[in-house]
Amino acid sequence: MRPGSTGRRSHRGPAAAAALGLLLTAALGACDAPSPHEGARAGVSASPSPSPSPVPRWDPSPASLAAVGDSITTGFDTCRLLADCPEASWATGTDADVDSLGLRLLGAEALGSRSWNLAESGADASDLPAQMARAAARRPELVTVMVGANDACADTLDRMTPVESFRDAVEEAMKVLRESVPGAQVYMASVPDLKHLWATGRDDPLGRGIWQLGICATMLADARDDGPQARERREAVHRRVIAYNTVLREVCEADERCRHDGGRVFGFRFGKEQLSRWDWFHPSRDGQRRLAEIAYRAVTAPRAP
Repeated sequence: MRPGSTGRRSHRGPAAAAALGLLLTAALGACDAPSPHEGARAGVSASPSPSPSPVPRWDPSPASLAAVGDSITTGFDTCRLLADCPEASWATGTDADVDSLGLRLLGAEALGSRSWNLAESGADASDLPAQMARAAARRPELVTVMVGANDACADTLDRMTPVESFRDAVEEAMKVLRESVPGAQVYMASVPDLKHLWATGRDDPLGRGIWQLGICATMLADARDDGPQARERREAVHRRVIAYNTVLREVCEADERCRHDGGRVFGFRFGKEQLSRWDWFHPSRDGQRRLAEIAYRAVTAPRAP
């Protein structure tokens, strides 16, 4: 069909005009339709590609909080000898001097009904999945995790938790949470530097005496011994803690709703004023307050540490 021919008035009447219009429509449609081989030549699919899923935004002000982990989170030896002190916990404590993460995020009035401390003294990574299941049942908006010290603090080096077993337990705990509460956020704290704790208390006679009762024997036994075997034993524990922290960071980075502390707890230099006067190992009230500060900065920061 020549250009412009559609503009002429036909002398054949309405029927001819209608037939001509149908032919023109079909011809134009055929010209506009892509060749069945055109997409293949261009290397693209005929169907549009799906849009990437948006990355969920981090909420710096969650409305509820559950804490899992070990005796550091239960506040063991913080207020009383050989006893938990949950009111002084860095995660969910009510003590105004500690100013816990929960107190800062939720406020005093909501803390009692919207926070749950499910940590257990003596817990190691193998206990984490069961703790996480109890946390998930409460459907919190934020879960705090601090675990690993007991995995390194064994009676002997060969009884420390293997790194792969540690990884399996942490991954399983995250899986448990995601199956029940996929939208929950997680704050993952690093394991404290146990070698630094040894260096801080080794010259204190009271601390050494308490350590000899069996506290973290792999690191703290025979605290004044500087022989090659003792040094290698402490270095082995130190390397294991670093390996645990690598696992915690990697597992957290693989989850888009998890924030690791960036090694802030491991890097914090606990002094004597931050350690329990009863065992020179667990945090004092001041030590718990420092842990709360590290956690609060990580949770509320515009970006992950």
